[in-house]
Amino acid sequence: MLSNLVLTVISEDKPGVVEAISRVVKDNNGNWLESQLSHLAGKFAGVISLQVAAESEAKLIADLRQLNERKINIIIDNSPGAAAASDGKRLDFRVWGPDRAGIVKEIATTFAQYNINVEKLNTRISSMPYSGEPLFEADGTLTLPSGLNQSELEDKLDEIEDTLAIDISLQTREE
Repeated sequence: MLSNLVLTVISEDKPGVVEAISRVVKDNNGNWLESQLSHLAGKFAGVISLQVAAESEAKLIADLRQLNERKINIIIDNSPGAAAASDGKRLDFRVWGPDRAGIVKEIATTFAQYNINVEKLNTRISSMPYSGEPLFEADGTLTLPSGLNQSELEDKLDEIEDTLAIDISLQTREE
């Protein structure tokens, strides 16, 4: 039987972090399935999905926890494995406009009100062409619940666009 684990990792951004984690996984006959790893604000942060034989799980977890001695902090959680496909509609979204506090909160609140699952969210700050002013950009993937009136959602997002002077686009995800 196989065990599925999800690791949340944070450490100083330094060479060898991924190598150290992957060595522990391999040494315990684990299988690295998926990951999202990134440099953020001077830190290395990420999420990793692993699979390991149930009889090797305890040793893998113990070995991963020893990485804390190298200041590689890992939170380990059991996972049910691959999630069942949702019957809701999947959309890609993009947001961009002048940076200001509260953009993510306004959009996330709306998604939560409509029971929309945010599967993926990437945000970044860049510079507007010509002026150099801070430009907020976000993109990601959503799953809409079955029966959601997408026009009503789009009307609400239009209100946010007008209030915050940003652009929000939704596009049906090509599977």
